[in-house]
Amino acid sequence: MSDQKEGILEIATWLQSPLGRYLLDWEQQCLDQAVADLFGFHALQLGWPQLDGLRANRMPQRWLAEEAGRAQLQCSFDELPFESGTLDLVLLPHTLEFAADPHHRLREAARVLRPEGRLLILGLNPASLWGLRQRVAPCLPSRGEFIGYWRLRDWLRLLSFDVPQARFGCYRPPLNREAWLPHWAFMDRRGPTWWPVFGAVYFIEAVKRVHGMRLVGLAKSNGRRRAAPAVALPSRTHRYD
Repeated sequence: MSDQKEGILEIATWLQSPLGRYLLDWEQQCLDQAVADLFGFHALQLGWPQLDGLRANRMPQRWLAEEAGRAQLQCSFDELPFESGTLDLVLLPHTLEFAADPHHRLREAARVLRPEGRLLILGLNPASLWGLRQRVAPCLPSRGEFIGYWRLRDWLRLLSFDVPQARFGCYRPPLNREAWLPHWAFMDRRGPTWWPVFGAVYFIEAVKRVHGMRLVGLAKSNGRRRAAPAVALPSRTHRYD
């Protein structure tokens, strides 16, 4: 079995654990809220099929891509099969943490986004109880590398992204037993106020800016937006109905 397939299997197994399900529940709620009011034509999620990140979105073309797996759209996340500036929304759920070159993968996501397109990123926070425990007694998948929140913000800024929204979540300690996690639910209620940047996971919504470019945006006739440019699509795609 290849290292890539072993890594996918390890993540899938961990996501079925109490700690993994706790993480997925928070991330699913966060994404459902974030994508519900994002409009456009083309949306793409890279990896983590256990997370249905685009289910609440209403764009007519929505794809789930995997590098290896059951998804109909299989491609390299470092060489996406889309023309530059053609997607309205790209979702990276922990996609950067498992990249050999996360900065290159981020640049590739930026390339396929149109000006004013949205990039949604989920990442594990090294400055958290989960991150501290991972260094001593690992409780998360062994593959992958934590990318700090502020480090990622710097990368986005260098790629001309603005960050209008960011959130942290999953403040409970990394106790991987079903009976223990509910006793610490109060930390999720108080965490955003008492220790806001120390949640185990962060969510970033970034907007691609093109400096010096004036967007015409909406056509004034009937107040309707013009169609997006044609997208170079693979022969097999996965659509959400």
